Amino acid sequence: MSQTSRPSRESDKENAPPNPNASAIQSRTTRAPRRAHSEIDCSGDEGDHGDGPRESAFGLGPRKRACRTDPLVHHGRHFGRTIQAFCRVQTLIKNGMTRSFEMQVEGITEADLSDPMERREHGIYKALLNLSPGLEERLCTGSDEDIFHVAEMIQKGSSSARADDTKGLKTVIIDWITPPGQCLNPPLARNVKTDRGFYHEATGRLLCPIDEDWNDQETRELLRSGVKTVSGDQWPLLLFKDYKYNPDNIWDGLFRSQLLVNAFKHIFTSPSSVDREPRATRSGNARIHGMTSVTIGSLAYVATQVRFALSSSPVFSRTDLQTDSERFYESIMEAFHDPVYEVQVKALLEWWNKQIFPAQVGGSRPLKKGSVLARMKEQAGHPHRNRQVLGASNSQTSSSTSASTAAVADSNTPPTFGSTAQPTTSTTSQTTGPTT
Repeated sequence: MSQTSRPSRESDKENAPPNPNASAIQSRTTRAPRRAHSEIDCSGDEGDHGDGPRESAFGLGPRKRACRTDPLVHHGRHFGRTIQAFCRVQTLIKNGMTRSFEMQVEGITEADLSDPMERREHGIYKALLNLSPGLEERLCTGSDEDIFHVAEMIQKGSSSARADDTKGLKTVIIDWITPPGQCLNPPLARNVKTDRGFYHEATGRLLCPIDEDWNDQETRELLRSGVKTVSGDQWPLLLFKDYKYNPDNIWDGLFRSQLLVNAFKHIFTSPSSVDREPRATRSGNARIHGMTSVTIGSLAYVATQVRFALSSSPVFSRTDLQTDSERFYESIMEAFHDPVYEVQVKALLEWWNKQIFPAQVGGSRPLKKGSVLARMKEQAGHPHRNRQVLGASNSQTSSSTSASTAAVADSNTPPTFGSTAQPTTSTTSQTTGPTT
């Protein structure tokens, strides 16, 4: 019997029919790993967006990656954090465009609007236009579908930023309310909120409104049982410096608690900036968006996020009656935009700018004492000293010039009769004629 040799494995592979799924398999195996999405500047524009002084174009910009999302989503994130967190963007744009047309026809300005809420809404619309370059032209020339898409993308960015910040503060805020070197009793879980709010001594004291006495046992029981509800316009103790308030002067320490400062840095600069850790981190949201000063909207946003992080509510909802977050946010915005408190709000924003953006306060970084630039600037501020220095310099220059002129004149002047001076010897030979 003849034996036939079995073909090798290589021959089997060569003679086998092609696999129709081979390309798909290869694509899946060679596909690059998914990179974590981080907020980036999709527009490439890091100029002024209406948040205080215009950022300088000098110096290195933030590190950025290639854009993967619609630039409008990027602008929507900053819009929700710094301008208006709770907003129906489509209605805002529709009303803003209609109002702008009416104002142009009637020849009036924003200051001529009689309704304060209408005036504030139009200011928010204009801030949105300034936030996104070319947005106004796009809205005026686009179709209804384009306008709907713009509103949808901005709304998406605002919602996603709020969700990211809610998730980030949920864990770290436990570290901030824990006394140094101590532990909370009972301890609180970092990822579970059911034991927070009025159910825990540490969080309950911070969330307690200033018009309620947390030290009263009956008050604590009523708050924990839900019999006594807290509305959004009842501001909690967490807003005040050292968590103490002065009933005779409510503005004393208001919105100056360390908890708010930590949360603001965590959201806008970087999580590591809270503890001032000297390590390189990716660019913060403020740097990415060219933000150089604190806004009223950003303060209200941070306070709302901190208040929710301390609560026992698991999901951030604008209609949640337990936290009443939207009413809390709007009460801050209404109070800080009231002209009655203009002086207090201005002083508060100046204090916040020193905490978050110290390099922007005063317009430039202070010079080191004793340096050349500092001494030059000091001398520039003393005109009398400058005149003395300039006069001495001119006197020395004048004396030097006079001496040089005199030396040249002496060398060219011929000697007079009876003078002991000798004429200058010339290198050129001269022929003298006979005397007559």
